[in-house]
Amino acid sequence: MLRPMNASSPIDVLELVSGGSPTAEPVASIIVLHGLGADGNDFVPIAQELDLRAHGPVRFVFPSAPVRPVTLNGGYRMRAWYDIFPPPSRPGEPRPEDEPGLRASQALVQGLLDREAARGVPAHRTVLMGFSQGCAMTLMTGLRAPHRLAGLAGLSGYLPLADTTAGECSAANRDVPIFLAHGEHDPMVVIERGQASRDRLQALGYAVQWHSYAMEHSVCAEEVADLNAWLLKVLGGA
Repeated sequence: MLRPMNASSPIDVLELVSGGSPTAEPVASIIVLHGLGADGNDFVPIAQELDLRAHGPVRFVFPSAPVRPVTLNGGYRMRAWYDIFPPPSRPGEPRPEDEPGLRASQALVQGLLDREAARGVPAHRTVLMGFSQGCAMTLMTGLRAPHRLAGLAGLSGYLPLADTTAGECSAANRDVPIFLAHGEHDPMVVIERGQASRDRLQALGYAVQWHSYAMEHSVCAEEVADLNAWLLKVLGGA
């Protein structure tokens, strides 16, 4: 059953409970963060393809990012977890990042994690997952979350504020399982950027399960199958 979250939330959220009766209490939660310009509806069809019935009812939470102007798109207002700036004009220059926007959305996403715990699904039964900008927010928030999560799944994205990660990552999530997947022909977030994020995380000691697929900036059936298997594994604990 798909339903909007109550009006007290600072952001719009849709929810779907799968793998059991609509009235059954979820045994796990998966918070799914969309990409630039999309909204919470974007990944509902993907969630409906996942088969997690072996673990009982699972609550999917689909928040919609705030609407804000995006510099890369000429200041056009759209749903975005943070601003995106044009790449640097000179090779080798660092890519500018919207640190205030990233940190503001980190607080929003952490609030969703806290809400799941308040509703009876503890952090160690909650997966944080995202696509593109949502992947960045998954890594940004999940690595800094104060309580151990079941896992982090990042699709077609990258590690934001990479230079601050080592000093800010939480001890609770030092061993959190990470699933990273990327399209080999992605023109939006090139695979080299995803690979660099994987390498940075592995250098920090994180266990990363890496997958690449013959696709662009999208999701494919093989990726959904691999993600399904990983989710079954990380949600297998009590």
